[in-house]
Amino acid sequence: MLGGGGLLGAAEVGMLRALLEAGVTPDLVLGTSIGAANGALIADDPTPAGLSRLEELWSSADEGPFGGTWLERAQSVARTAWRTRTALYTSDALEQLVDRHLSVTRIEELKVPFQCCAASVERAAEHWFTEGPIVPAVLASAAVPGLFPAYRIGSEHFIDGGIVNSIPLDRARKLGAERVFVLQVGRIEQPLAPAANPLEVGLVAFEVARRARFMASLAKTSTELEVHVLPSGGATPRYNDPAALGYRDTSRIPARIALAYNASAAYLADRGIEG
Repeated sequence: MLGGGGLLGAAEVGMLRALLEAGVTPDLVLGTSIGAANGALIADDPTPAGLSRLEELWSSADEGPFGGTWLERAQSVARTAWRTRTALYTSDALEQLVDRHLSVTRIEELKVPFQCCAASVERAAEHWFTEGPIVPAVLASAAVPGLFPAYRIGSEHFIDGGIVNSIPLDRARKLGAERVFVLQVGRIEQPLAPAANPLEVGLVAFEVARRARFMASLAKTSTELEVHVLPSGGATPRYNDPAALGYRDTSRIPARIALAYNASAAYLADRGIEG
């Protein structure tokens, strides 16, 4: 399963490479937020060739929602903020980027069973996309509040799935999983401390809520699931570091992929894990 984290999600590419090289291929892929995009691509083709397509997507990150010159970004943000009143960016560029790297259009056509999570605004509930068009499901799952507007499908609006279930171990258990690899961006590896300034209040609160649900799910499923949380290799700035909010900074993508690959490959080797 692949969690969220914006551009920090590049770490998951390194983890996937380590898994594939160890001969571990997925029977089921669950994704949330940017993990939904990564998950859909690897479910489309869970081979080194498919991983190369995913790496190509990340190498094209400058063409994504936050690309362009400073002036172009400023103009885009101003137009979007004026039109939506709630968001800084549209999902158009992300839609084009994901769509360009997929070989099929519907979830049912993916080589590996795939599901992704979003939060329904109207129902205030967790929603899992299990069939239908891939790209709208991914965009709904990745609609980070404040950055992107709520994504509308039919009469319902969706926001980032990490709000309701960032690391869905319970979902994996219900679907019959026995061994689960958690691909995450590094935040759950970091110790937490009380907020030291107003900006940190929301960050700490979200981390507490997210980790509490994960730990509760881990405890609940510990007798039924073999769970491996792959390490990011220190690729992620601390949750309270201003760099963690640098959602436009693509310069660290290659380093995040490499660090996560090295750490995850060592983790798998140390435990003798293979396909």
